[in-house]
Amino acid sequence: MKLSRRSLLATTTAALSATAATATTVPAHAVPGRAPAAGRRLRTGFEQLAADGYALLDGRRVGVVTNPTGITRDVRHIVDVMHADDRVDLTAVFGPEHGFRGTAQAGGSEGRHDDPATGLPVYDTYLKSGRPLADVFTASGVDTVVFDIQDVGARFYTYIWTLYDCMEAARLAGKRFVVLDRPNPMTGRAALGPVLHPEFATFVGRQPIAQAHGMTVAELARLFNAEFLADPVRLETVRMSGWRRSDFYDASGLPWVPPSPNMPTPETALVYAGTCLFEGTNLSEGRGTTRPFELLGAEGIDGRWAAEANGLGLAGVRFREAYFAPTFSKFQGRTVGGVQLHVHDRDAFDPVRTGVGLLVTAKRAWSGFAWRPDHWIDKLTGSTRVRTMIDAGADTDEVVAGWRDELAAFRRMRREYLLYR
Repeated sequence: MKLSRRSLLATTTAALSATAATATTVPAHAVPGRAPAAGRRLRTGFEQLAADGYALLDGRRVGVVTNPTGITRDVRHIVDVMHADDRVDLTAVFGPEHGFRGTAQAGGSEGRHDDPATGLPVYDTYLKSGRPLADVFTASGVDTVVFDIQDVGARFYTYIWTLYDCMEAARLAGKRFVVLDRPNPMTGRAALGPVLHPEFATFVGRQPIAQAHGMTVAELARLFNAEFLADPVRLETVRMSGWRRSDFYDASGLPWVPPSPNMPTPETALVYAGTCLFEGTNLSEGRGTTRPFELLGAEGIDGRWAAEANGLGLAGVRFREAYFAPTFSKFQGRTVGGVQLHVHDRDAFDPVRTGVGLLVTAKRAWSGFAWRPDHWIDKLTGSTRVRTMIDAGADTDEVVAGWRDELAAFRRMRREYLLYR
């Protein structure tokens, strides 16, 4: 019997999927005080979809919204896997910020092109929404849009708003929308931080959710569809198996692929929901170093900041006096002083409280502290409150107390859309 290349690859894919379905994986990193999840193996939404023979996509012309994080456990990209499988009619790929294959830096995309590996047309979704994005879906000829991108759990990480925009555009274009779930790397235990006020909506926050939302992308899709879209899209979600809300990323046994160039490790994702706030200041947030969002600093800062920050007694984290020279972004090629975060107890660590505490102490310890002139901090935090309270001399506890009621309301709304315990 003569097999085509696609048939041969499909047979190999099915065999590998069957093997993976029975394997038990040990977490990639041992964590003090946390036992490996023996006998419990996470399967992503894509793994579940493939194990079911792609039944959900049967007879559909499929387009996939994805980036380099859309991979299998053995680090093959899902687009390559589905393209090689005769059971899937994959006809288009849609690339977000940084692009489908991840060749673009922050604020960039790959543009419209044909993928060299598969020959599939790749459409650019970055900075498109509403009717223009719906027109892209229509032009592609697909009838089902599939979303598979690894999120990091923070409101201002733009891929969840790519999800939202694509859902809205799919509704306008009359397309079916399928979300393949992946873990929230900072767990799904609780929502944390301020809730976006609608007048501050941008691409780093389209709708009023908490700064650290504590949800997976499939859960967010359910919430978006019911609470925020003008009319619901035809939504289907493929949930994971084997994931618990208390799991950090290393419990999954999955390989980590940086979702964007400055998100190199799961440890970066753990702190990002708090330290990304420094994008709204004149301090470096560590871009251009090997530890973005873990290293923070500016010219003129010395060890007093680390001492002030450690004096707060923030749970689960310590701060080390640090000096570094970013290779790009703020202070490129110049040596700056500041702090490095060292999280020693992930269960106790609160990234948003920590981010606020670092802003409060940076302003106290360094006379050169300033907000970005465009008040970008207000877009990141979702209102003027954090900035104006810190300027007025509020301490960390006072700033955090300012969002207590709105966070409680979001947590109540969020419960209805959770898929996992």
